[in-house]
Amino acid sequence: MRVLNHLELESRLHRSGMGTAAAQQRKALAAADADVDVVTTPWRDGNPLDATFANLAFEEPFFEEYDVAHLNMAGPISLALARHAKANDVPLVLHTHVTAEDFRDSFRFSNAIAPGLKAYLKRFYSQADLVLCPSEYTKGVLEDYPVDAPIQPVTNGIDVESLDGHERFRDQTRERYDLDGTVAFAVGNVFERKGVTTFCELAQATELEFAWFGHYDEGPQASKTTRKWTENPPENVTFTGWVDDKRMAFGAGDVFCFPAKVENQGLVVLEAMSCGKACVLRDIPVFREYFTDGEDAILCDSFDEFVDALERLDDDPALRERLGANARETVKEHALDRVGNELVDAYRRVLAN
Repeated sequence: MRVLNHLELESRLHRSGMGTAAAQQRKALAAADADVDVVTTPWRDGNPLDATFANLAFEEPFFEEYDVAHLNMAGPISLALARHAKANDVPLVLHTHVTAEDFRDSFRFSNAIAPGLKAYLKRFYSQADLVLCPSEYTKGVLEDYPVDAPIQPVTNGIDVESLDGHERFRDQTRERYDLDGTVAFAVGNVFERKGVTTFCELAQATELEFAWFGHYDEGPQASKTTRKWTENPPENVTFTGWVDDKRMAFGAGDVFCFPAKVENQGLVVLEAMSCGKACVLRDIPVFREYFTDGEDAILCDSFDEFVDALERLDDDPALRERLGANARETVKEHALDRVGNELVDAYRRVLAN
């Protein structure tokens, strides 16, 4: 079976959750119990310019040959590839990493754009032979649009090997950013949707140190909320900006504090759990779907519950260790070999139809 696994704008998105998810799909397929040949570009010579030249000069085919097209983005190139697949009777699998709901509260004007994005995504995903998404929660969102295509949840999984050795980054990272004591931390792009206001207000309400490891926009695309907090953070909050190795974050931090308002799954939560970190999360449907309050995470419904959870974890190292150990067990359910086999099964179903 030959599969196109494509991510539009991959060179720009490789640092994002979408980029991580696509990379993990490919690694998962390599570990699957099946012979799957994965190509990542649809063009015969690697890019459209070279493919066009080869087509005109030597009459070589413009597109690679593949049995299934699996697209991870919903941009104009992906739309063209989807139409090419449909025109050539190639089964089309579209992967939902973005919804209008999780696009809100991110960039400047994102809330104004979200309704139009929802209408576009409804049409885009409805052309698929199968839509994959990371959770039952996201499946419900798409069904409410409604998307007129079969929808199947498949966890994004977690590349445990990518986090090996995170402990050795602890001392140097804490020294670099002047971190001491129990550090509550978050990882990823700094958005209001990710809970940056709650994160900073929690810092103001506690005596812990807080660190957010991840890129934040400073240009005109940055939201007012992001600019407000990153330009003038509370004294006990550090915004590191982009770090070269994510293991720096997971080595330096003690309690993963992630008050995100909307997530389709939350890859960074799985990464924190893989590193045995106690996780304090907002009580939203997708986290309820995957995690159990008090067992492998603490789910908070109010600001006071966040404060209480952070203070308890600061005072009780044994509780941190218990939650972290249970979290590591939860992560086993998201192993890449499982993800790979589920993807292969999905490809076989669309090929059989």
